[in-house]
Amino acid sequence: MKYVLVTGGVVSGLGKGVTASSIGVVLKSCGLRVTSIKIDPYLNTDAGTMSPFEHGEVFVLDDGGEVDLDLGNYERFLDVTLTRENNITTGKIYQSVLEKERRGDYLGKTVQVVPHITDAIRNWIESVSLIPVDGKESPADICVIELGGTVGDIESMPFIEALRQLSFSVGQENFCLVHVSLIPVLGVVGEQKTKPTQHSVRELRALGLTPNLLACRSAEPLLESTKEKLSQFCHVPVGNILSIHDVPNIWHVPLLLRNQDAHIAIMKQLNCFSTAAPPHLQEWTERAETYDNLTNSVRIALVGKYIGLTDSYLSVVKALLHACIACSLKPSVDWIAASDLEDDNAKSAPEAHAAAWETLRNAACVLVPGGFGDRGVEGMILAANYARENRVPYLGICLGMQISVIEFARSVLSMENANSEEFNANLPDPVIVFMPEGSRTHMGSTMRLGSRRTHFQTTDSITSKLYRSPAYVDERHRHRYEVNPVVIDRLEEGGLNFVGTDESGKRMEILELPGHPFYVGVQFHPEFKSRPGRPSALFLGLILAATGQLEAYINKYPNGN
Repeated sequence: MKYVLVTGGVVSGLGKGVTASSIGVVLKSCGLRVTSIKIDPYLNTDAGTMSPFEHGEVFVLDDGGEVDLDLGNYERFLDVTLTRENNITTGKIYQSVLEKERRGDYLGKTVQVVPHITDAIRNWIESVSLIPVDGKESPADICVIELGGTVGDIESMPFIEALRQLSFSVGQENFCLVHVSLIPVLGVVGEQKTKPTQHSVRELRALGLTPNLLACRSAEPLLESTKEKLSQFCHVPVGNILSIHDVPNIWHVPLLLRNQDAHIAIMKQLNCFSTAAPPHLQEWTERAETYDNLTNSVRIALVGKYIGLTDSYLSVVKALLHACIACSLKPSVDWIAASDLEDDNAKSAPEAHAAAWETLRNAACVLVPGGFGDRGVEGMILAANYARENRVPYLGICLGMQISVIEFARSVLSMENANSEEFNANLPDPVIVFMPEGSRTHMGSTMRLGSRRTHFQTTDSITSKLYRSPAYVDERHRHRYEVNPVVIDRLEEGGLNFVGTDESGKRMEILELPGHPFYVGVQFHPEFKSRPGRPSALFLGLILAATGQLEAYINKYPNGN
């Protein structure tokens, strides 16, 4: 196994995840098989209990792993299916070491960070790197490892030491370090400053790791004089200093790397020219250029709880992007804080209330994504009501589906107190209930998680035709609550159709509203499996409906095939 380690310095948020993913894309385009590992130095076992405001979205894998959003970048860029083991956290490492200590595996030794924690990290990396993620049986050729945080962080030290030991044990020809750093521009003349990167590299070298390549983030391309100065003070060849400057869209990043021969520098370090071919990135080039040249757009109202941090809905935004490009459109996402739509806000914040409603009314479609807690729920219900009554295309995901059920029960079935047990535990007749297999005492990994099968109840539904699969579809889940089986008959008698269920037929997975251009709610999260060039069927359906193309598209596949 050959390893490419991606570290970051100076500041966080430089795009290490996109850089690591892009390195994987370029190496894959050379015919090499690539897998990825993300290291997060926090003490949480996984990202499952972390607030979206704290850490962005929680990305869910097929095996139910709740992981860092960068694994979503890896899956989308590399078109692979990762496992929960591909996300390493301090919590996981310490938990595994302490379990061994309790069993007596260390035979009375004093358990220490070195060697026990560092050995556990190395063993984890080496074992996980051998897990195939591209559908083939044998291990990949190269494992791209991203170390979260910035060099010098206290919590990263055990990982830095373990990676230093790994580089020594596998040998220089099997280890390549790419350091991502910032080149700020100061002054009226816009001088590119190298000192922060110099200090970052010095810190890294002091810890026993020497970068083979520098990936320098900047607003503009690096000047040759800047590269020469970095080379002189950081001991990296000028040809191995990459300019990762601002681009119109992230699909240009692999092209930036290829155009600067990053793949040649990496493969030279890893001594794998014999198994590689020239990079083939025609599809990526066409996608990046197509997006840049699009002129028409579609306005999408995204009514959510966490819009203060757009990374909270990163996969939703990417899925909208994939669907829009398939329709030759640019997405114009109008972010609406659900609480701004609520009637209470008309008095307390009238300007925000009016602006939110104006934005909603000007949108071509409405999307209500997942979330937890009761904040903003009434605003989401109002958005679902607006979309239903005004025949505006609507897609509700997870909580968004449950919102559409609550709204329908209140408005159509006159169940004035209809609500979810999540928001009111003392409801006499809840329409959304806590799942019986869930835990009310432990939060981590106790939801219904991962890939589950949804069986279509009819081949004549919009959803089954969009999926072109009349039998079933496998999608990823993350929820604790579900539609109350007791009220299903009443809802369907009122006109709401549940066209997809789980294998038991009792857990509702997909709902549709007959006679509406597109009113769909799904209990799963289709955004997690959307890919560039292969958009999610439901996101595609939403955009097609918003632009009046859905009927023509569906007529192409009358039997769902």
